[in-house]
Amino acid sequence: MGANLKEHQQQAPGPATAPVAVQKAAANYKGFVAGVFSGIAKLSVGHPFDTIKVRLQTTDATRFSGPLQCVTQTIRNEGILGLYKGASPPLVGWMFMDSVMLGSLTVYRRLLRDNLFNPPWHPLHDPAKPLPSHGHGLAGILAGMTVSFIAAPVEHVKARLQIQYAARKEERMYKGPIDCLKKVYTHHGIRGVYHGLGATILFRSFFFFWWGTYDVFSRWMKQYTQMSTPAINFWAGGLSAQVFWLTSYPSDVVKQRFMTDNLGGGLGDGVRRFPRWRDAAVAVYKENGAKGYWRGFLPCFLRAFPANAMALLVFEGVMRSLPG
Repeated sequence: MGANLKEHQQQAPGPATAPVAVQKAAANYKGFVAGVFSGIAKLSVGHPFDTIKVRLQTTDATRFSGPLQCVTQTIRNEGILGLYKGASPPLVGWMFMDSVMLGSLTVYRRLLRDNLFNPPWHPLHDPAKPLPSHGHGLAGILAGMTVSFIAAPVEHVKARLQIQYAARKEERMYKGPIDCLKKVYTHHGIRGVYHGLGATILFRSFFFFWWGTYDVFSRWMKQYTQMSTPAINFWAGGLSAQVFWLTSYPSDVVKQRFMTDNLGGGLGDGVRRFPRWRDAAVAVYKENGAKGYWRGFLPCFLRAFPANAMALLVFEGVMRSLPG
């Protein structure tokens, strides 16, 4: 992945090189293991920004006039730990999700390169030819769809915990992530746990822009700058994440509104407003016009660079350090 993976892909095999199947298995395992460390780095840096983003996305201007007021009110009423509300599910979730997302991304990149863009049986096959940038984008879409089946329930629980504004635990509907998951499953089954899966897959289809531009930035920096490989990983990771959020943010707003909607029934949280995610999209526009799709964008955009730059720096560093 990134500058260092392309270097590894282009090295000519020596006489002591392991069989191709063994090399592929090693590359796959490295991606999944390194993804765990990426998830830890991403959450540590980015969760406070995410809490503010979700709170702005799921309320109107009568509660918070903007991100600064949201931050100050949250800290004043709930303390600094209020910014880390709902951090438990994504701590475990991001470790698992980044492992699956980045691990599957490396697998899809190899499969696309070897079977679509540069198959060995093609007369113009070049073993040193890297996957093109749009191939990285397609691999991103496939990885996004794969990880959505893990991300949907994690983000569903996280979002419900993040919009609990009571400072005292006994006044909250959910005591924590396990309690939230248990109550949702008890009253709505597995379908309730996966509430918002379709919207999650739609949102993650924009991974095309993230991983496509990550490759573009990595190549450009490697060719035109004297930066070290870790520095390229950091800057390309941060910039490509910002491109991703610029293209995907409206779909994330709709996803959050749909996920945090009342589920109704025996859960006792009220009447459901949005039977489908499209209904949530229409409601956002009716309430605030086109600008409603960008509410909470600033903390998200500010978070995107440091959280993902650090995540990609850690991921690529672990990839380089792992044997195989």
